[in-house]
Amino acid sequence: MADADVIPIGSGGRPGRGSGRRTTPSAAARALAGQSAAKKKPDTAEAPAEPVNAVADETPVTEVPSGLDFAGLERIVRELFGEDGERRVAEWLAFLRRRLSGNYEIDEFGYDEDLTDQVLLPLLRPLAEKWFRVEVRGVENIPSDGGALIVANHSGTMPLDGLVTQLIVADHAHRPLRTLAADLVFQTPFVGELARKGGATLASNDDAERLLGRGDLVGVWPEGFKGIGKPFSERYKLQRFGRGGFVSAAMRTGVPIVPCSIVGAEEIYPLVGNIASLARLLGVPYIPITPFFPLLGPLGLIPLPSKWLIEFGEPIRTDDFPEGAADDPMLVFNVTDQVRETIQQTLYTLLMQRRSVFF
Repeated sequence: MADADVIPIGSGGRPGRGSGRRTTPSAAARALAGQSAAKKKPDTAEAPAEPVNAVADETPVTEVPSGLDFAGLERIVRELFGEDGERRVAEWLAFLRRRLSGNYEIDEFGYDEDLTDQVLLPLLRPLAEKWFRVEVRGVENIPSDGGALIVANHSGTMPLDGLVTQLIVADHAHRPLRTLAADLVFQTPFVGELARKGGATLASNDDAERLLGRGDLVGVWPEGFKGIGKPFSERYKLQRFGRGGFVSAAMRTGVPIVPCSIVGAEEIYPLVGNIASLARLLGVPYIPITPFFPLLGPLGLIPLPSKWLIEFGEPIRTDDFPEGAADDPMLVFNVTDQVRETIQQTLYTLLMQRRSVFF
């Protein structure tokens, strides 16, 4: 009886129309096929038949659908996020998993480190690096561990200098900067909650001492609204530093004070006027008038791309003062004046070194 052609299972009854899966015969099937071929005559023109039981031992190999272009997907990720795009995407997916599962921590002040590092600071980074082109000096003066108080000048109509300083400290000193903010920040809906999550707390001696005492890096801008709301004609002229509460907090905890001078923030929103009556009605310190706001509406809120210089000065030690020095108003005033004068002189030096406002 002549050998019969065996139609593979899954062909739908028509040779050549299989399931599309690539299969590999087992060792037993190959041996059986060899025996069948040996029985055939040499001059037989018919092709050897496949063993019927070969299908049972076949191991399917799944092909990747031709419609998925993984190389193209990787190229898009690299174009959007840079060479380390895959790592950044993986970090984002891990962040989302932690948020959905609740696997993150918020400290007693409301600080959400995970949200700050993964969302808030990355949103600021392009503004600081590409728009303001911040140049940083004296990062080595920031202690690598233990408590310290960073004291900086305040300016710019909007408090962007505080946010940028927080980013710079995180990127260059690799430490989170806990900032002291005014009451108005926490009274503003949404802004107050976001500020808490970003590491800000109330500008009070109690909170400052608790943070410094446990070894945190704390930032304060003693000029407050007097600094950011001063006219453009008085730019880079430091306002009064309050009553020196930040100095007494540093003295009680024995941490160093690091002066910080910021050049460039004065020019982002040149303040040329103030709608005082509306400000009193709304209960805010001022309603700014700049060359572009409110004339251009929302477009006037875009900051000018000034060139920024940030310098951290040599730390001023407070652990050498005798016990009870924080309660001596004259000593506190002298140290406060020393910090203020250091920042003022550094501002003058940086202004002379800057080639222009925007370059």
